[in-house]
Amino acid sequence: MSISLILVPLALAGVGAVAARRQGEGTQVQVQTRMKNEDLLADALRDTQARVVRSADGIVADWHQTRAEFHRDDQGIWVVDFTGEVDRASQIVGAVDAAYGRRVQQSVLSRLRQQAPAAGLSIASETVEADDSVTLVLDLVEA
Repeated sequence: MSISLILVPLALAGVGAVAARRQGEGTQVQVQTRMKNEDLLADALRDTQARVVRSADGIVADWHQTRAEFHRDDQGIWVVDFTGEVDRASQIVGAVDAAYGRRVQQSVLSRLRQQAPAAGLSIASETVEADDSVTLVLDLVEA
């Protein structure tokens, strides 16, 4: 058995799982996602303990007895084909989405730290909250 997920960008998605249909022996489900950056996605997959192989066609991620093959359709939307223990697909997508969110946060914070001095700002404080959100306080550097 297999399952295919269509990871629709949040800007294009409706509410929740948009569609589900049977195709042959597998099921296809459309899911909202924020995953756009291929490098961050590959890193997020590794964060979930996947063995990751990238190619010109996409990304293949393997966990114990579950494989996910990520590729883009004609509109550039990620499609993920799960094989093996596909009953874990929902759990895996949730874990990858959370890891992707952390990777995006790290990327944004890194850019802020790098670009703050050029914008005449310095980081006065940085606080990581219990929910892993980060609060930065920036000070205007007097010229």
